[in-house]
Amino acid sequence: MGLKKGNKAECPSKKDTQNLTGVSEFQLLSLSKDPDLQPVLFGLFLSMYLVTVLGNLLIILAVSSDSHLHTPMYFFLSNLSLADIGFISTTVPKMLMNIQTHSRVISYVGCLTQMSLFAIFVCMDDMLLTVMAYDRFVAICHPLQYSVIMSPRLCGFLVLVSFLLSLLDSQLHSLMILKITSFKDVEISSFFCDPSQLLNLSCLNTFSDNIVKYLLAAIYSLFPISGILFSYYKIISSILRIPSSGGKYKAFSTCGSHLAVVCLFFGTASGVYLGSAVSHSPRNGAVASMMYTVVTPMLNPFIYSLRNRDIKRALRRLQAGRSNLTPCGV
Repeated sequence: MGLKKGNKAECPSKKDTQNLTGVSEFQLLSLSKDPDLQPVLFGLFLSMYLVTVLGNLLIILAVSSDSHLHTPMYFFLSNLSLADIGFISTTVPKMLMNIQTHSRVISYVGCLTQMSLFAIFVCMDDMLLTVMAYDRFVAICHPLQYSVIMSPRLCGFLVLVSFLLSLLDSQLHSLMILKITSFKDVEISSFFCDPSQLLNLSCLNTFSDNIVKYLLAAIYSLFPISGILFSYYKIISSILRIPSSGGKYKAFSTCGSHLAVVCLFFGTASGVYLGSAVSHSPRNGAVASMMYTVVTPMLNPFIYSLRNRDIKRALRRLQAGRSNLTPCGV
């Protein structure tokens, strides 16, 4: 028998292991209990969602429509924009629906689906940022071999591997959640089904589960960060060997946008988990995770469009092309 809204599941004792109960639904954290704030929050997050989707779609459209941008760097950027659209679309629409209906309930299946999609897209962001760091490393440290090394086949292969690793991470998290037969509570201390929050609700905290969690953290956090740091160590070493200051600026400007996005993504992600370890307030954790899951995908298009001349030119050409179109019959 499933646990209904408002009820809490207590971990069974060893004597009651035969009577383990699952849940049929969870309750997500409400951003505010003040009813007067609900329309404001709805308008704010709807605006942020639309800006994020539109901004990332413009990046994809600019890259695909301009032949000058058919390069590995912009190929990876368009895939990152696509992942960001999926990233924010797994959490914000459900949150908007909950605000509108004054409900915090999400079904067990819905929660598992949201968690799986979230794991895929956040992992894709992680992997693609690492691949983009490698691309900048090759472009700056091995410019003469760049077109040979970063061939279309390798670029496609790197994106495919990033997706498969993300899918693997999602499936492993799903299997860990499906193994849970009893939960301590149905209240999730987040505005979406965060995998770490769901695992914390488990009554069974086995050694093997902990090993898998730490292994996933190492593979999907430590290795990508190490790869990015190593790439930028090599990049900075190469830039420092350039004699002219103009040459140094030109070389570093090609990876400035990527570096800004990396700092934003990993900085906010680290803030979420370090903040949750220091502060035991669920609402503070929700605010931190909002920066990570909502604000970061929204700012990425602005960072690339404001700091990148090629993207600016492509967007101007796109706008000029649309303005030159005339209605039929005119």
